[in-house]
Amino acid sequence: MARFEDLLRPTREGLYCPPGDFYIDPVLPVGRALVTHGHADHARPGNGRVLATRRTLDIMALRYGEDFASERQAAGWGEAIRIGDVAVSFHPAGHVLGSAQIAVEWGGMRIVASGDYKRRADPTAEAFEPVPCDVFITEATFGLPVFRHPPAREEARKLLASTRRFPERAHLVGAYALGKAQRMIRLIRDEGYDEPIYIHGALKRLCDFYQSEGIDLGELRPATLERGAKADFAGAIVVGPPSAFADKWARRFPDPVSCFASGWMRVRQRARQRGVELPLIVSDHCDWDELVETIVEIAPQEVWVTHGREEALVRWCTLKNLRARPLHLVGYEDESD
Repeated sequence: MARFEDLLRPTREGLYCPPGDFYIDPVLPVGRALVTHGHADHARPGNGRVLATRRTLDIMALRYGEDFASERQAAGWGEAIRIGDVAVSFHPAGHVLGSAQIAVEWGGMRIVASGDYKRRADPTAEAFEPVPCDVFITEATFGLPVFRHPPAREEARKLLASTRRFPERAHLVGAYALGKAQRMIRLIRDEGYDEPIYIHGALKRLCDFYQSEGIDLGELRPATLERGAKADFAGAIVVGPPSAFADKWARRFPDPVSCFASGWMRVRQRARQRGVELPLIVSDHCDWDELVETIVEIAPQEVWVTHGREEALVRWCTLKNLRARPLHLVGYEDESD
């Protein structure tokens, strides 16, 4: 009698499927990789063959160059693809543009590796679709009951209220380059802000890609001083990667209000450590309630928990008489929210 572990098991390279001889989101170079989404801790260059959604492949090419893998294959949503005796299919995860859950079927068993996922409405990503399965592999980035995210639009309103309160100051919004930056820009637009938004050069290619995929981000301008004086950025909203706010780039703006968009801004100490004046609690991951609601909705036989606060979610499952265990996979960061 085959066990679930015969279909997928954790290894030092990542989740491995022996009957298909492939890995999901490997952390080391392998011969065949299935990739859930384009964030650097899940999508790495140097693999032989890569199977992912078309948008994820395009994002990997933008970030790593066209030669990021020896071969690439695009998976359509819900399309069954045979790899040896195993059938795999990709289903929207709601995390960032192109992000997928990967369903793996073999011997009458189905395991869904969700990667990173989000349940909230987001016009910059395909909406999460629950997939029935025997084993659901869930992340637990915010897998503690203390994490309950507020509505993202309320956080965007908080930012716009600050721009009205301090019209002489630039508002610098730290947001990760893939997914969070584009989501924040769209949230601001959806609240009626139609002024130009200034972006750091590191965001341009990905913002251009989102625009080319039909996601309207409005007018974006480069956040440089070449065309005007420092005072020209008074009242402006400037979006850049968090790393840029630690160097001299950030000091070019007039008395900037330091903002940071992340689920981690729920933790006041993290905001203080980063010197964030205006924390924006906007996450591209599920909060505690959404994690447990997703498990209840899917109703798998077992839950495997990975990268995050594994113990609390495993404990919750155990109290609900649901088999669960931590995978203890390494190499996946919880900072890129």
